[in-house]
Amino acid sequence: MAEAKTIPTGASVSEFLDAVEPAGRREDGFVLRELFDRVTDTDAVMWGPSIVGYGLHHYRYDSGHEGDTAVVGFSPRKASISLYGLQTPGADELIDRLGRVKVGVGCLWVGRLSTIDLGVLEALVDRAWVRTRGEDV
Repeated sequence: MAEAKTIPTGASVSEFLDAVEPAGRREDGFVLRELFDRVTDTDAVMWGPSIVGYGLHHYRYDSGHEGDTAVVGFSPRKASISLYGLQTPGADELIDRLGRVKVGVGCLWVGRLSTIDLGVLEALVDRAWVRTRGEDV
């Protein structure tokens, strides 16, 4: 079985965010870090070279494939911001209220944070953090 490429690296989250280009994406990255830090009440960890992740979730598919991933996270990529772990069961109504986003299989893509409702994003992060860790919502 192939080894996972996206694993915690020990790299500095601050150094990664400081180097994000363009500047607007970097600023959004700092806003996201503050929001995710506050909601999860845990430290950010670099997963691979470009994902800022929170927590650890072990998964196993019916196929037998299993691995570890961050519970929630984000990546301020050049083209758009990727938001990970937020598509939990029952979250569709919140995603619909979030604003201008593209929905993928495993992530949400946002152009700029100014196009979404940060209060709704906070609710999505909180919901995913609680549900994925097995706590009551």
